[in-house]
Amino acid sequence: MSWESSALYYELINEAVKERLGGLHSARAVLASVDFAEIERMQSAGAWDEAGEALAGEARRLEAAGAELIVLCTNTMHKVAGAIEAAVPIPLLHLGDVTAEAVRAAGLGTVGLLGTRFTMEQDFYRDRMAGHGLTVLVPEEKDRDDVHRIIYEELVLGEVREESRARYAEVIAGLAARGAEGVVLGCTEIELLVRPEDSPVPVFPTTRLHATAAVDRALAD
Repeated sequence: MSWESSALYYELINEAVKERLGGLHSARAVLASVDFAEIERMQSAGAWDEAGEALAGEARRLEAAGAELIVLCTNTMHKVAGAIEAAVPIPLLHLGDVTAEAVRAAGLGTVGLLGTRFTMEQDFYRDRMAGHGLTVLVPEEKDRDDVHRIIYEELVLGEVREESRARYAEVIAGLAARGAEGVVLGCTEIELLVRPEDSPVPVFPTTRLHATAAVDRALAD
């Protein structure tokens, strides 16, 4: 939902199209960029129905502009994925499914989940992954507080701090000690901060996985 992660999506999608098709090819894409301050207000207020209506409206505009596949560039707002799917006939590529499939393909069964407080504490994302046969662990409460705070006070503003990278590494190590075989970077902005070398277990970068899966789907024909 922040333009910081939207820009990363746009870059990754175009890089993947160029890699697949070569030459001067780039992605045929329609981008609906929302005002993240409005979305954050709805999140904080628990106004999920309002948020679902807002994103459903964006989906209708995307379809009218010619989109044939929708990619919702956020983990947290998949809480309202159903509202989007109900609003338009074109498919939504669900980020939880893409991520779970990548974890299963890696042969793992238990993963840690980092994300906003909404993603870590509510069941819409964890249950989606559990539906693929995965066990999902979340950080302890104090760790969840720090993970959430760093996202909203730093990463969505484009601030990448070494002390925050070290804090995330501590949280990841704690999840690994509890049995996580991998860790899902379940907020699109986290990839701005956490690198593979910051984790003792494999990381699953949801933005990159989602962007790649979108290109796979779009070019399947």
